[in-house]
Amino acid sequence: MEVFLDGLGVWGVITLGTALIFVAYAGSLLPALPGVPFATLAVLLVHFTLNKYPWYILAIVIVLTILVSFVDYVVPIWGTKKYGGSPSGVRGSTVGLIIGALVSFMSGGIGIVALFAGPFLGAYIGERYFAKAEKKVALRSAWGSLVGFMAGTIGKLAVVSIIAVIFVIGVIRYF
Repeated sequence: MEVFLDGLGVWGVITLGTALIFVAYAGSLLPALPGVPFATLAVLLVHFTLNKYPWYILAIVIVLTILVSFVDYVVPIWGTKKYGGSPSGVRGSTVGLIIGALVSFMSGGIGIVALFAGPFLGAYIGERYFAKAEKKVALRSAWGSLVGFMAGTIGKLAVVSIIAVIFVIGVIRYF
């Protein structure tokens, strides 16, 4: 690691770690980008180059990363099913999430709206037109999908924030 640190320098390591934290926050909103693992990489970068964290801090970061990565896939499905969704609603929610993320990425003004509307509309279309559910059932499933997506997003943002604080503490302790 000394070679890596010599190549980047202290400020290069701090800059790269900070960039990883920013990517982690973006990844907390965008489904195609694994946000929390990027934040974990920032902490590991500091650990191996600037300042050793105690073993239990690294364990907490790694456990949180694994836990939130697993929960991120389960919560939207759980939300859709809890509110009466069928497999068609779950698939529609997933497709809507991907399309919403793409529209969000490619647009300027309506990006955040598309990001949240995608899973909702996808679940609604999946239930209404593929599972042939009544409008009320389809809306309930779509609401469950949105609730699940928002819960997962809030969870990822919280974990990235915790890891970002650990990163900053490691950088400050170096100096």
